[in-house]
Amino acid sequence: MSVGQTRTIEKARRHRISGSGKRPSSRWSFLAAWFASSLAGADPSPTFAQPRQVDTIVIGTGTAGAISVVSSSDTMEVRDLLDQWRMRYPDIRLTYTHKNSLEVYSDVAECGGGRSCPDVAWSSAMDLQIKLVNDGHAQKYDSPAVPFLPSWAVWRNEAFGVTAEPILLAYNKKLVPSEDVPHNHTDLIRLLRTKSSFYRGKIAAYDPERSGTGYLFWNSDIQLTADTWHLIRAMGRTGPKLYSFAHTMLDRVSAGDHLFAYNMISSYAHARAASDPAIGVVSLDDYTMVMTRIALIPKKAPNPTGARLFLDFLLSREGQADLARRAFGTVRLDMAQERPSDTSRLRPIHVGPELLTFQDQAKRRLFFREWRKALESD
Repeated sequence: MSVGQTRTIEKARRHRISGSGKRPSSRWSFLAAWFASSLAGADPSPTFAQPRQVDTIVIGTGTAGAISVVSSSDTMEVRDLLDQWRMRYPDIRLTYTHKNSLEVYSDVAECGGGRSCPDVAWSSAMDLQIKLVNDGHAQKYDSPAVPFLPSWAVWRNEAFGVTAEPILLAYNKKLVPSEDVPHNHTDLIRLLRTKSSFYRGKIAAYDPERSGTGYLFWNSDIQLTADTWHLIRAMGRTGPKLYSFAHTMLDRVSAGDHLFAYNMISSYAHARAASDPAIGVVSLDDYTMVMTRIALIPKKAPNPTGARLFLDFLLSREGQADLARRAFGTVRLDMAQERPSDTSRLRPIHVGPELLTFQDQAKRRLFFREWRKALESD
């Protein structure tokens, strides 16, 4: 990037929106916006139910430089966000590529030596992102947005949680009997045990062996309660179908091929439910995990100045407002409304070193061995 281009981007950074006023004190602020967006529903998108047509979006002229972003977030989900970016920075060429979370990890961990490195990596596989930071693949950035973020969403000023998204259960409203819709995980276990024949082949879930996000969610479930193994065994009775992508699961639930999809990210589930009358969404009331999509700037990012600008945009009030409209949920403390009436069941997955335990190789081997055995044992 030329000196002139760098100055252009630095000038743009001075005009970013980073918030104003004192840092709010409520630790529940990030959740309030999600509750509001969940009740109101996400903006319907008529293209949401269609198969993904492209995996890359390129915007901007490039006269003021170029940056590349790899992300586990589908291009359809961030199109409005990227339109906002283009209107603000039309002269910066941005290449946004959607990949699965394991590919995002590899793009950063294996870059260099002739392999290009992205400027920003943004992924829902929180443990893989933290591993990148811990292994020295991310660079520190003291973003002006940090004072407006909850402590659980930032680690070492290298990993930044950008969203606040509860993990929910999606189901087919037209085909699932109303009395079968579970209120909690115990209800779901009981249902799958007592009606295993009815739900045979009708349960969809993330495949932890092919999806980094799925591996994170299943292990987070297990950390919260050992009863998760009972759920996995009960699912095993039904012959569940395992997937890498949420959109595929929601498509299959909508079509009636499956009736339940377990551990759906709320942004996907609510956006789909807003435009698809077949999709229902339920938040199980014993506990609800809350995840965040972590963004980082790779150590070898070719254009770190532009990467910082994009990260600041994601965390700005404008960027967060657009994410909230898509049911991603805002993570900024100063954008919260009043505290939710019930937060006791919410379990945010913290951005930090505790996620590294999920990447211990001995523990991974043990988990997969127990996972396969549990699916086949009940």
